[in-house]
Order: sequence, then C-alpha cells, then structure tokens
Amino acid sequence: MELRGKQKRYLRAQANNLRPLFSVGKNGLTQSWIDQLAGGLEKRELIKINLLQNADATTAEAKSYIEENSNIQVVQVIGRVLVLYLPAKEEEYQKLSSVVEHI
Repeated sequence: MELRGKQKRYLRAQANNLRPLFSVGKNGLTQSWIDQLAGGLEKRELIKINLLQNADATTAEAKSYIEENSNIQVVQVIGRVLVLYLPAKEEEYQKLSSVVEHI
C-alpha cells in the first residue's frame, strides 16, 4: 500500500516525539538488519532510525535499500534520521494502521 500525503503527514506528526531505536553503523545495510527492523515494527508500526557518522551508507542509499528489500515504507527523512512505517499484522498492535486506513 502506497501512502498518500495526508497519511504521511499524520505519521510524521505521530513520530515527532519518538527517539531513534535502530542505528546504521560501519556494518552497513544487511538483510539481517532489515529483519530486525521488521521485528521492531511488528509491535510499534512506526519507528525512527539513525545513521551514525561512521556509516558507509548515505540516507538516500538507506532509504532505497529499505524500500527495495522489504515492505517497510520510509515516511520522512530529516538529516541522518529516517522515520519508518509498517502496518502490524496482529490486530492488538494495529493502533496507527487502523487510523491511517481511514485518512
């Protein structure tokens, strides 16, 4: 599902007070890292990640890698921080996705 502008705006507002949970460091972007992101998003639906100063990847590379290798959508990129969204599969964790569907 591709997010529309209003949906992205809502998710950006919800992510305003979040702190980054994951980081990209010198190990770079790997499939196991993507799997960890997906696991974190299963219960939260919306997280921030941070690209460290020693990371080999740029934010544009990280964004394209995440979107090409998973169903995770990048909602926003600010500096070295990315906001990621993935609707939860279990109904008890679908707090944001139920609202996003109706926007």
